Amino acid sequence: MKQKQLKRIAAITMARNDEFFLSRWIKYYGDRIGTENLYIYLDGLDQVIPDNAGNANITKLPHTDMSRAAGDKYRIGLMSDLAKKLFEKYDIVIGCDCDEFLIVDPNTGMDLAEYLSSKKINTTLSGLGLDVGQNMNCEKTLDPSKPFLSQCEYAFLSTRYTKPVVLNKPVPWGSGFHRVLKHNFHIDKNLYLLHFGAIDMEMLLTKAANRGPDWVNHLKRRGNGTINDCTNRPARSEKWMRIARFVQTYIRAPYAWNKPNMLGKKIVVKNPERFKRRNI
Repeated sequence: MKQKQLKRIAAITMARNDEFFLSRWIKYYGDRIGTENLYIYLDGLDQVIPDNAGNANITKLPHTDMSRAAGDKYRIGLMSDLAKKLFEKYDIVIGCDCDEFLIVDPNTGMDLAEYLSSKKINTTLSGLGLDVGQNMNCEKTLDPSKPFLSQCEYAFLSTRYTKPVVLNKPVPWGSGFHRVLKHNFHIDKNLYLLHFGAIDMEMLLTKAANRGPDWVNHLKRRGNGTINDCTNRPARSEKWMRIARFVQTYIRAPYAWNKPNMLGKKIVVKNPERFKRRNI
């Protein structure tokens, strides 16, 4: 039987001082759609290009100090404009931060390009947001030579990371890829967006040290929200992922109809063992 032709897929991101995650973002998406289909903006002419960039399309931009809100608006404007341009030759554009990885449930028997090519997308497509965090009770400092999911077994079910990261037409994202302006979001039953920004407390402390002693003291005193949740809340079974997907799909706040909602529930789950096969 003739194999169905894959759609043309690009992935885009923007990064600053984040070579650790960016190199893994390049590896993950490059293996699935080809590094020649990766488009990366580096925020700063001094930024280091990862050794594994290959033939990824990388553009260095001058860095300008901005407030957080202004910076978020500036970056997502660049990403939305880039996606609009890429739709001249691509069918699908994936946009996300460099510590975010869109995976397909291994039970489908398909990888990312094949699965997205099989979908009829209504403007956007989202994966269920999993904010992966270190459990300080049982997980050691991260070993960067090993896959993340072989070391990090817990995740917070986060509406913040149920993002419409997949587009099939040029529409503007909201800041941080968290929504698409004037459009709904559609959570796919086999897609998950994994965020790895809180997988190692030592890494967070190092980043805080670069910002000053007040940041270190704050982190030591208050901890990190995701790490605190993954450490202190009981880990629930996979069925809570299905519940979360249902709730986020059908229950919306009237003042934010195009954003997912969890009714204030704070749920930590243990990542399914099969997710390790995605080799992130």
